[in-house]
Amino acid sequence: MKRRNFIKFSAIAGVGLSLPISGLLHSCTSHPEHSLEFKNLITGLLKRWSDGMLNVQINDPSNLEVHGALGCPSCSHIHGRCMDAVYPFLYMADKTGDKKYIEGAKLVMTWAENNVSQENGAWTVIRNPKSWKGITIFGAIALAEALHYHGHVLDEDTRTAWTNRLDKAGQYIYDTFTIDFTNINYPGTAVYGLNLIGDVLNRTDFKVKSKTLASQVKDYFTPNEGLLFGECKKSSSKLSEKGLHGVDLGYNVEETLNSLVMYALKEKDEELLEILTKSLNSHLEFMLPDGAWDNSWGNRMYKWSYWGSRTCDGSQPAFGMMAHINPAFGTAAVKNTELLQRCTADGLIHGGLGFIEAGIPPCVHHTFTHAKPLAALLDHWDHLPEINANTSLPRATADGVTHFKDLDVFLFARGDWRGTVSAYDAEYHYKEDYRQASGGALGVLYHDKVGLLCAASMAEYALVEKNNQQVQPNKDICLTPRVEVFKDDVWYTNLYDLPATVASEDTGDIIKIIADVKLKNVNRKEVEGTASAFDITYKCAVDKTEIKVTTKQDITAQTAFVLPIVSPNNEVVTHVSDSEITIQKPEAVVTIKANVPLKIKEMAGSRTFNMVPGVEAIPIEAYFDKETNEVLEISVSVS
Repeated sequence: MKRRNFIKFSAIAGVGLSLPISGLLHSCTSHPEHSLEFKNLITGLLKRWSDGMLNVQINDPSNLEVHGALGCPSCSHIHGRCMDAVYPFLYMADKTGDKKYIEGAKLVMTWAENNVSQENGAWTVIRNPKSWKGITIFGAIALAEALHYHGHVLDEDTRTAWTNRLDKAGQYIYDTFTIDFTNINYPGTAVYGLNLIGDVLNRTDFKVKSKTLASQVKDYFTPNEGLLFGECKKSSSKLSEKGLHGVDLGYNVEETLNSLVMYALKEKDEELLEILTKSLNSHLEFMLPDGAWDNSWGNRMYKWSYWGSRTCDGSQPAFGMMAHINPAFGTAAVKNTELLQRCTADGLIHGGLGFIEAGIPPCVHHTFTHAKPLAALLDHWDHLPEINANTSLPRATADGVTHFKDLDVFLFARGDWRGTVSAYDAEYHYKEDYRQASGGALGVLYHDKVGLLCAASMAEYALVEKNNQQVQPNKDICLTPRVEVFKDDVWYTNLYDLPATVASEDTGDIIKIIADVKLKNVNRKEVEGTASAFDITYKCAVDKTEIKVTTKQDITAQTAFVLPIVSPNNEVVTHVSDSEITIQKPEAVVTIKANVPLKIKEMAGSRTFNMVPGVEAIPIEAYFDKETNEVLEISVSVS
């Protein structure tokens, strides 16, 4: 967007920004019917989630270690951040008049004070007082918004006690947070948090530090696409071997960008708004047509759920509140909320499309975090721009290839096909490799008629954050399409080839993306005694997507291309021949063909399930013919 047009838009947005906290956007006296449809969607979903959380809340005064906490259907421990639910609970209490929500809010705060509250004002992520305290910023924002908008429903003693507790939390954040003390999501969120708390408590010093952090965070956007970076330790300095910053889409769109947008609009920070507009547009390129966030490549994708990131808040505020600048931002807010609704059962969000069919219980963490942004939108409703799904998402109308230089990630689109190929080499962790889609791998394959067909998982599932991830059920089978070989029981695959290079060409009819890869183990050692260098060519035409794999070296060990196809267990699979498999989906038939026999990896049952991104799949294998060393070809079509 050109600066002149941007200033024009943002000036319109500035009407009413002098209002304390509530005046985030330009005032609207009425909303069109389709905006009201979105309001009805989030209102109904917020009630559904709030009631779902109350249903799992523990009421046991005899045991203060659990009394008031939100019990988790999937995890053996209490999530320390469950007090975040204080905000949606107080919202519901205020709007419905039902005192059960006030009781729910008081109980989660009581549990927090008895179990995770620290003398220095922090809250901890679990009951261990030595555990991570950075999450204090999220609880403090929830408590501040609850008090500001709905504190009047509380009795005076409770309101005073919570206000004093907020002051202690704010002081901890003020004293501790710097722009680069850890991942950027923490200081980035503190930009809005300290500003908000400063207004609620009339603490000018908090607001001054907020402004300082806001000035500093402007340096945390990549040079070409303007993607927010810093999801690694130390956020300001670590670069990959390719010179790339640590970027995680999930954390950015569901947490940090929300804070920055809300701050920038409130404080009329034109420079930051201009940066954010570019950044939101770049991030939006990764939203699939059904509202899913494609974080297959993100360097914290171990927390990727198809709808976002498992412990973040949701992308609705940033995109909804900026819909006056780009109406497609509003479409993103609507589409993603609809996806969250589809992943909701028994009042709780499940961590992906396949959880419900696979019978995997949900983690309550998803619900108490994602309820907050819906309450925030409703609290700001009278100042929101028009929000609807009338404008197409960029990836819904895309055609051709887009290369994100700051990620070395390629997006391709032709006809109904959408895909992602990643050579992104940024790592989140210094000591362990929690491998997201990389090494020229296909991170996502999507078709408009049938939806998601391929989705990357971690190379090997690991509890990187044991308090924030669910245990993998059954055998862990990687869902990222790949070349693989087992030599002396060691797994070698292109997924661990971080220096892999990718190029693309588009003839108008066919898109080709060619990856030059090596097969390596988790320690980055190249396989020996058999072929290690391969070219993977992804060809996309209107009628099909093809994968062609070649090598100039001799294959002496059984080597395969593995193509896991996303498929719930109720879909009929037919082996038409040794080299053709069909999957009957509700909307169409998916056909997988190869020039070699197709097999299905050994597993328990008819499907494998992976926590990232929360889907069931059929892991199809196509083995090279060691005698002929011929090209391996696989095609996927939809009819």
